[in-house]
Amino acid sequence: MWSILVGSPTGARGSKMPPPPPHKRPRRTRDVSEVSCCLKYVIFGFNVVFWLLGLGILAIGIWAWTEKDTFNNLSRLYNVALDPAFIFIWGGAITLIIGFTGCVGALRENTALLAAYAIFLATLLLFEMTCGILGFIFKDWIKSQATSGFQAFIVHYRDDPDQQNLIDWIQEGWLQCCGIEGPKDWDKNVYFNCSSAAVGSREACGVPFSCCKSKDEEIIKNKQCGYDVRKDEYLQPPHKIINEKGCLSAGEEWLEGNLVLVAGIAVGIAFLQILGICFAQNLRADIFAQMAKWGRRGAPVIV
Repeated sequence: MWSILVGSPTGARGSKMPPPPPHKRPRRTRDVSEVSCCLKYVIFGFNVVFWLLGLGILAIGIWAWTEKDTFNNLSRLYNVALDPAFIFIWGGAITLIIGFTGCVGALRENTALLAAYAIFLATLLLFEMTCGILGFIFKDWIKSQATSGFQAFIVHYRDDPDQQNLIDWIQEGWLQCCGIEGPKDWDKNVYFNCSSAAVGSREACGVPFSCCKSKDEEIIKNKQCGYDVRKDEYLQPPHKIINEKGCLSAGEEWLEGNLVLVAGIAVGIAFLQILGICFAQNLRADIFAQMAKWGRRGAPVIV
């Protein structure tokens, strides 16, 4: 009887004993990543845009060279540094490489590509700062280089359609000027030289149409407005037809008048580059912290 009472789950008064508490499973703690998802995709998004932009600029430059058949006639490149298509090619290639290292490095969390991206941006920033400082110090040298470059544009005005379009935009669309120091600089071009009248050049002693002053009522630009304007027997005063100010002095006046705008753009570009460097370094630090966490978790426990 006593053994039955002891072994029975009921007590002396017939009450049931409370059941044992259920076994609680250990709660799993969520693994928090050290890599900032927001920072990662901000770098990725911005650099995808730059990568596509660089790809488009590079494609335009290659297309321009293909249209001019430059790849089969490389001897025609008398000054490759002044060729607008070549400027598009190397500018697009640099933008493409920087954008590629940034977007792929951020997406794949590749520390080597992120380091290359930061180095590219730092090198580009240092180059821009060096050019700005040297340009401020050696103003006369910059002016002489701009003069020689513009003179090469004038001499080869009819030889390269890209350079022709560029100088027309500078004279008509941007600075409203003519020549380097004035309209007489166009005498350096074989087609506009006054002696070319002997060989039947209709443009002799004239200037390109981009030197002509724009008229409010003019709908279609007169391409022959600059013919014969430098001849002594021209019927009207030249200053009523063409811009007589040289592009060098016009460019200096434009720069002085828009110095705040130019400085603001330069500071904005530099700020974006510094921000990109900081973001890339912060993302690399997050990746290394995550790798260190994985290393601690997988390390053998020493008793």
